[in-house]
Amino acid sequence: MATFFLVLIYITFISLGLPDSLLGSAWPVLSGEIGAPLSGAGIVSFIVTGGTIISSLLTDRLVRRLGTGRLTAISVCMTAAALLGFSFAPGFWWLCLLAVPLGLGAGAVDAGLNNYVALHYAARHMSWLHCFWGIGATAGPAVLSLFLAQRGGWRKGYLVIGAIQLCLTAVLFFTLPLWKKREQPARAGTGAAAAQRAAHPLRLPLAKPVLLGFFCYCGIEASTNLWAASYLTGLRGVSAQTAAQWTSLFFLGITAGRLITGFATMRLPARTLMRAGQGCCLLGVLFLLLPLPRAFAAAGLALIGLGCAPLYPCMLHETPRRFGEEAAQSLMGLQMACAYLGSTLVPPLVGLLAPRLSLWVLPSVLLLLLTVMIFACEYINRAHPSH
Repeated sequence: MATFFLVLIYITFISLGLPDSLLGSAWPVLSGEIGAPLSGAGIVSFIVTGGTIISSLLTDRLVRRLGTGRLTAISVCMTAAALLGFSFAPGFWWLCLLAVPLGLGAGAVDAGLNNYVALHYAARHMSWLHCFWGIGATAGPAVLSLFLAQRGGWRKGYLVIGAIQLCLTAVLFFTLPLWKKREQPARAGTGAAAAQRAAHPLRLPLAKPVLLGFFCYCGIEASTNLWAASYLTGLRGVSAQTAAQWTSLFFLGITAGRLITGFATMRLPARTLMRAGQGCCLLGVLFLLLPLPRAFAAAGLALIGLGCAPLYPCMLHETPRRFGEEAAQSLMGLQMACAYLGSTLVPPLVGLLAPRLSLWVLPSVLLLLLTVMIFACEYINRAHPSH
């Protein structure tokens, strides 16, 4: 039964990654067809991210009321409906409206399932889970590209991916009785003391440095994702095609690194893997920051991706061990919200500073965020030396 649920969760995370990279891939064609402004992608993305933050903060209450299984099924159903709606949207404001359920559904799935895996499975599965998210995020544009050559092909791409999500929704609703049996033992021990701890997660020791770490991590990942190609073309003088290829090394490093991290967790503790990841990130950022030959920039992006790989899964999996199982879900929701906040606020900040200070601001901001994250993590490690 545990293996069945694990497979189901892995498939759900692939489906969670599928729509995450669709908008940027479809926008050059989509915007022209429906008459949307070029900047409209940022507006739609902002609404989606706002929805994920709100649903992440509400996940603890929703899980206690609905259970992880029912919440996951409802949330995937919301994302499926939003994606199907995108395929029929007549104009830009319809996309903005549909972005609301898309964001709300994605945030609830992310926070709910991350906590479920942290409570019930070994650390290696958390790393592999986010590796499978990367597979979904990579597959989304690949599926879309099969239709983009046709007129209105982006609609067919969204329709196919929405149909995939709808099939997963049917499977999740069909397996709800099994979810209930599996969750009952975990939820039976929740009492007044546990509820009090979960009700005030920010008052828990070390909550604030943990949340700061999530903010910094996602700021690093999102900023590298958005601005690496511009940095390479603007400062390193590489062509747009080469910049795109070198930027893909960042995603390759994350995906391959999380696959490797899953095996490494069998022998090494989470704090060791996180320190190794932070050191790898630091080396990669220095390769971008220092006036080295251009090939070092490509290596730097690969190293940043490889270094990022163990950080997010290990930080998530440590949540029940740092704060207790009864408060884990409320902290998980806050962590997801801070993570999305970092990915929402930091990249636009880099974009605002770059025209004024040059694109050297990208590695400088990455170095600042990485330094703050390292200090936050080491503060937590010193507070729990025997952890």
